[in-house]
Amino acid sequence: MTLFKNKLALIGLVIIVIIAIGAVFAPLIAPNNPNEQILEQALKHPSIEYPFGTDEFGRCIFSRVLYGSRISLQIGVTITFISSVIGITLGLISGFYGGVIDEIIMRIVDIFLAFPGLILALVVAGLLGPGRLNVIIALSLVGWMGYARVVRGVVLSEKEKEFVENARSLGASDLYIIYHHMLPNVINPVIIMASIGVGYAILSAAGLSFLGIGVQPPTPEWGSMLSSGKVYIQTSPHLTIFPGIAIMITVLAFNFLGDGLRDYLDPRSNIQKIE
Repeated sequence: MTLFKNKLALIGLVIIVIIAIGAVFAPLIAPNNPNEQILEQALKHPSIEYPFGTDEFGRCIFSRVLYGSRISLQIGVTITFISSVIGITLGLISGFYGGVIDEIIMRIVDIFLAFPGLILALVVAGLLGPGRLNVIIALSLVGWMGYARVVRGVVLSEKEKEFVENARSLGASDLYIIYHHMLPNVINPVIIMASIGVGYAILSAAGLSFLGIGVQPPTPEWGSMLSSGKVYIQTSPHLTIFPGIAIMITVLAFNFLGDGLRDYLDPRSNIQKIE
């Protein structure tokens, strides 16, 4: 089965590409300056001039949603990259060496998993203060555990196979075995987790911004746009509808792509579906 035969995965990939193109070329596509305030145009409903309407300061919501895709994608990809690097590193070490090292790392994982991820991120972000960098740090610190557990499980299985013993008999070092034999075997599940993780990171970052401890206004960010628009939800619902739809579509697109990658990269999942 090829990835492109999965319709949902293909739809997700197309949506992600469109969002990425919009983010890259936002200065060329956006009809207005996302931070330009025209108070006379405040709370205008969608029109030809303002496709998504305007906010309470007369700023073009379409332009702000478009520029917000830049920030959301940047945050989501960065958090996922940092989390996966931390999780892969600790998972490889834990699974390969076992013993006391494994116990220490897994108990740290258990401690982190004892708290809801978003609540823990709220605490960390609250201690660090609001801002884009602090959101990335907070969500990266609470997002690596899943990668570590999955990688550890794969390594525990792979290290008992004959090719590892053969490599040792030829004088290969632990670092060589980990890099050349263990790491390639964990890439597929990590890619699947990361593709879904980007969407989760975007959603979590938007949640922190909605609560006021993420990206701060006037920076156009979907979560902060939802937060500022909730006051006008009855009279001007477009302030929350369009950034909310942007978040929903983006997260769904990454989930669709992740499901497709799982079917493509994990043959066992295909076997189970056939059965």
